[in-house]
Amino acid sequence: MLKQILIVEDETAIRDMVAMAISRAGMSPVHAADVRQAQSAIAEKVPDLILLDWMLPGTSGIDFARRLRRDEMTRDVPIIMLTARGEEDDRVGGLEAGVDDYVVKPFSARELIARIKSVMRRVSGEGQDGSVEFGGLRIDGPAHRVFAGEQPVSIGPTEYRLLYFLMTHPERVYSRAQLLDHIWGGSTYVEERTVDVHIRRLRKTLEPFQREDLVQTVRGSGYRFSATPPLP
Repeated sequence: MLKQILIVEDETAIRDMVAMAISRAGMSPVHAADVRQAQSAIAEKVPDLILLDWMLPGTSGIDFARRLRRDEMTRDVPIIMLTARGEEDDRVGGLEAGVDDYVVKPFSARELIARIKSVMRRVSGEGQDGSVEFGGLRIDGPAHRVFAGEQPVSIGPTEYRLLYFLMTHPERVYSRAQLLDHIWGGSTYVEERTVDVHIRRLRKTLEPFQREDLVQTVRGSGYRFSATPPLP
């Protein structure tokens, strides 16, 4: 079946251009001019990926992204934000709201399709079919699920990939650039600060289970996953 991409964009010309590029790339576009139409489309069929405009009538794209991440039905659906806001703080704000990537307007169809394919590869869990247990956490690779003891952990797709990599390489320190290469596939579109945002989101995910200290910052070097408390 064709991958279904939901385009949430109120400007008709942009939405039509994006839909044409998606169709030419062998995927199926679904149109939504606002949040209400997007919710109706999702209720009919959960898409494989959502392209979400930052500025929407009635509800902002950021607020809708937060809502999607709280909903069990859509919490694992990758989101790419379409935005004219190119400032770093705006991009980080989108990532912290649960967005997986962003494309700054104006963008080319070729760049957009490359981003879509990159994000879908990243969140598909390719190469993560094994299971691993460390520090009281367990990843069931075939089921794509995480457990703290016997309690299931609700985790986003990028945080899952990051946790899997760190748990399968415990006690090793990785720089931001190395994590970008391993988790994001060396994409030239992703900035190093993105790693910090997802590390914070991963720690927040593990906090209710008292496992956030497993993800450690090594000052001046990067991050590591360790059950040994860091030196003061």
